[in-house]
Amino acid sequence: MFAQYSDYLLKQLEALLAIPSPSGFFEAVEGYLSREVESMGYQVKHLNKGGIRYCLGGEGEPVMLTAHADTLGAQVKEIKPNGRLKIVRVGGLNPNNIENENVTVHTKFNGTYEGTILLTNASTHVNDNYTVVRTFESNMEVVLDKLVDSKKDVEALGIRNGDFISIHPRFAASTDGWLKSRFLDDKIGVAILLAFSKYVVENKIALNRKVYVGFTVYEEVLHAGGAGIPEDAVELLGIDMGCVGEGLEGSETRVSIVARDNYGPYNNAVVTRLIQLGMENGIDFAVDCYSGYISDVAVALIAGRDVRHGLIGPGVYASHSYERTNLRAVEETIKLLCAYLTETP
Repeated sequence: MFAQYSDYLLKQLEALLAIPSPSGFFEAVEGYLSREVESMGYQVKHLNKGGIRYCLGGEGEPVMLTAHADTLGAQVKEIKPNGRLKIVRVGGLNPNNIENENVTVHTKFNGTYEGTILLTNASTHVNDNYTVVRTFESNMEVVLDKLVDSKKDVEALGIRNGDFISIHPRFAASTDGWLKSRFLDDKIGVAILLAFSKYVVENKIALNRKVYVGFTVYEEVLHAGGAGIPEDAVELLGIDMGCVGEGLEGSETRVSIVARDNYGPYNNAVVTRLIQLGMENGIDFAVDCYSGYISDVAVALIAGRDVRHGLIGPGVYASHSYERTNLRAVEETIKLLCAYLTETP
């Protein structure tokens, strides 16, 4: 029955990716999510630090589902004498895979400006040291799409230090299910939970426990997970990207069940139940241990929240770069989510 919501999910994914939302610059995406969720009939709670929470219904031990709507990005660190912008990263932005991307500079009071992240002295016909190691501190900059050649020119546009910079996502979807974009981490997870929320309310789905949904806006800077969890919640299940790469079982067509991340093992009972349901329901899943990964659910435990924790999500390749997955992985994630919340635990 959930298959009829695939078009809705893809529509939401594309809409979410089009909204700039580097960590800390969340007002537009929070407003969009709030309006979409309220249109389904749910009552939304806005968090003081940003993000929203709502309840899908159900009775029994409460679980909160969470996904993050923030992305990597940057801020203006310095306006250089030549009118270029020196930037500081927001989250784990990597200079090695961000070069040549188009960006938008969001000023506080004077609108937006377009530009490109480039290597200083970026012309290969001129620069005889083009293979130099890229760093934001020494040789990466934003070149604005304006006729400016001094700090004074840029200041006259209303650009100042601290202004947010968003990277254009370049979303593409193929007819055979491939999805490519920056920031599938984790707007694909947000789209999954929006579609699941719509499915539950429109089909009066009986949930096996009380279920909350939360969308956070500071995951990429590691302080979102402890906020907004209801006092009665005993479990936290993240919907975030699964990793794909050497030494891992995950793939772009499977749902990943995370057994551990940088901060250690996930709750054994939760992981075991997810694996059991995957086997019983013929779901194409992988179980992996991550060494370079931190999620909202792990951060919640570090913040002292007394909850069981788990995490699942579609396999995404080239994370924090130009990411890619397949609708099959999204579908397998939804199958596992439905099994976990609509069957007797």
